[in-house]
Amino acid sequence: MLNLFKKKKKEFKAQCDLSRQPLDKSSSYLLTTADIITSKKFCDNKMTEPDTMSYTVAHFKSGDATATNIRNMIWEKYSREDKTWVISDSELHLFDIDQEKAKELGNQWWDSEGTFAPENGHKKLADFQNGEIENLKDYAVMMAGEKQVPA
Repeated sequence: MLNLFKKKKKEFKAQCDLSRQPLDKSSSYLLTTADIITSKKFCDNKMTEPDTMSYTVAHFKSGDATATNIRNMIWEKYSREDKTWVISDSELHLFDIDQEKAKELGNQWWDSEGTFAPENGHKKLADFQNGEIENLKDYAVMMAGEKQVPA
């Protein structure tokens, strides 16, 4: 009889930090900000998504300062702070990472219901050498997606 009044624990739900699609444990992988911002494939993809392609075209075709500024804001969204990113298996192709390790970390993250964060052995923003982040930013803001712009 007492079981009738116990609150049922809510089922843990999560979504991909990149696509906002629902996740389950089997499709969850954990990356760091360093993993995200060092991927040229990711930057190219972000700057050529349907929502951002018009800014990319304006940036390359006419040197539009507003478009370039928006591309900079997109970069800032992904690079401003060290954090973990849980992503789905459908986003993995954008990153050159140890997928087994990312899956293992994703499982730990899932089991902790989203509270796990790896402590050691992961590059942090402060670990980048002088100018390295600026070079990554320069690529993301000034060059990413250029090959997808129609002639």
